[in-house]
Amino acid sequence: MNIIFVLIPIAIFFVIIAGAVFFWAIRSEQFEDLDRQGSNILFDEEQPAPKQTGHQDDSRS
Repeated sequence: MNIIFVLIPIAIFFVIIAGAVFFWAIRSEQFEDLDRQGSNILFDEEQPAPKQTGHQDDSRS
């Protein structure tokens, strides 16, 4: 029964931390544009041209 006196403050501490992180995310506008990230996966980004590998012939005489 004594463990309950330890677990309740720990649980309250975690709730306070989660609330602080949530309100920080709201204030820093993390949730402003939810549609963009979902639609980014549908469109291909332009890929840079592949580098030319100048491999040399291994000609041994």
